[in-house]
Amino acid sequence: MLTIGCHLSSAKGYRAMAEDAEKIQANTFQFFTRNPRGGKAKTIDPEDVKAFHAKASELGIQKILAHAPYTLNACSPDEKVREFAYLTMTDDLKRMEYTPGNCYNFHPGSHVKQGAEKGIQLIADMLNQILCPEQSTTVLLETMAGKGSEIGRNFQEIREILDRVELQEKMGVCLDTCHVYDGGYDIVNNLEGVLDEFDKVIGLTRLKAIHLNDSMYGLGSHKDRHARIGEGKIGKEAMVRIINHPALRNLPFYLETPNDLSGYAAEINFLRSAWKES
Repeated sequence: MLTIGCHLSSAKGYRAMAEDAEKIQANTFQFFTRNPRGGKAKTIDPEDVKAFHAKASELGIQKILAHAPYTLNACSPDEKVREFAYLTMTDDLKRMEYTPGNCYNFHPGSHVKQGAEKGIQLIADMLNQILCPEQSTTVLLETMAGKGSEIGRNFQEIREILDRVELQEKMGVCLDTCHVYDGGYDIVNNLEGVLDEFDKVIGLTRLKAIHLNDSMYGLGSHKDRHARIGEGKIGKEAMVRIINHPALRNLPFYLETPNDLSGYAAEINFLRSAWKES
């Protein structure tokens, strides 16, 4: 079965997210751990978590994906910003143990004129301080579009971070279709070649999740503007090839398209109908 969901609001808690997933026939979902533009996190209610686990079991919801706030920048030149990143991720990973065995995704950050090498080292240093053998959560580096001084603009930069992390088994990658296409990887006309390169540079075994987004501006634009499925430069046909590719088809897919719940329901319905049973 295709594992697919979308980004849901966590404002009302875990059970409410599961109920929203049920409304749109999703069997997974993504959510922000806290205010995406700030630092506040909603207090976790153990009873709400208990109700979520029961509902998730009933619905077959699996591999939910937590997303760090956009303000988390582990390689900022500002020490206070890096401290916020450290404290936020540390707290988030503790909170993730209420829903063990899932994934936590974050944008690597922007080096802001320090240079990619310095940025990569700062990110790896932070991960080495935070990750611990006891955690059940896998931390994912997200592939980025390459706007400004973003780290993660290509597969090599992701690999260089991973190589410097001591607890390798706690790390993985989330591939964003809009980001990699905007970053110059032609997943429309050369999906096989892009995945071969990913495998050679990073390793497909490290790929744990897919952000399934169309692209408003397109190949090599470095813009990072998501579009609804079929309304951007990637298009429906390429998206169908992506969800059915042997190396990707059994991974969880998360929509981050500009939609409301009814829009997500329509996209999920289309993608489910286009997914071929092996």
